[in-house]
Amino acid sequence: MPGPEHRLICGVDEAGRGPLCGSVVAAAVILDPARPIDGLADSKKLTEKRRDLLAPIIRERALAWAVAEASVEEIDQLNILHATMLAMKRAVEALDVAPDEVLVDGNRCPQIAYPVQAVVKGDALVAAISAASILAKTVRDAQMLALDAAYPQYGLAAHKGYPTAAHLAAIRQHGVKDFYRKSFGPVRALWLNPPLFEE
Repeated sequence: MPGPEHRLICGVDEAGRGPLCGSVVAAAVILDPARPIDGLADSKKLTEKRRDLLAPIIRERALAWAVAEASVEEIDQLNILHATMLAMKRAVEALDVAPDEVLVDGNRCPQIAYPVQAVVKGDALVAAISAASILAKTVRDAQMLALDAAYPQYGLAAHKGYPTAAHLAAIRQHGVKDFYRKSFGPVRALWLNPPLFEE
């Protein structure tokens, strides 16, 4: 039986709970103690450039990692909390190494087949959760950049889908596309009562 120093700890975090559009993305990471990664921190505290530098290092050095998501349709059907838990469950279940314990950022845990614990502010306290937050954030941001290229009128590259004044003004002007979460209040209001000048 391996000692506690050999326990495989999986960190889990998500990106994209607050935005008005796109999927919610979760990542699960089991770090390799023999291959430490300098500079891991809560992805929100890191610059975009730093996250983009760290993400491939995490993928290369981790014992195992996986990224999964829940779609806009699932968010609207389940609500954002349950869709987030589903994305996290999918990420953990996609790992090709079974963890001994799963540590999840926040105060809720997905229902999974491993011992699981929620860690408030875990993305700043647990390296594996920090790594997961970086993977989830970089994948989610890449999705927003791809959507921005297809629909530049919404300004998604700048605000990443969050409900900024500019974003809400763009939705009012250009309408609610399929990639928007219609269960979210600001989107729902514009979807049900579109402005008369909608394109």
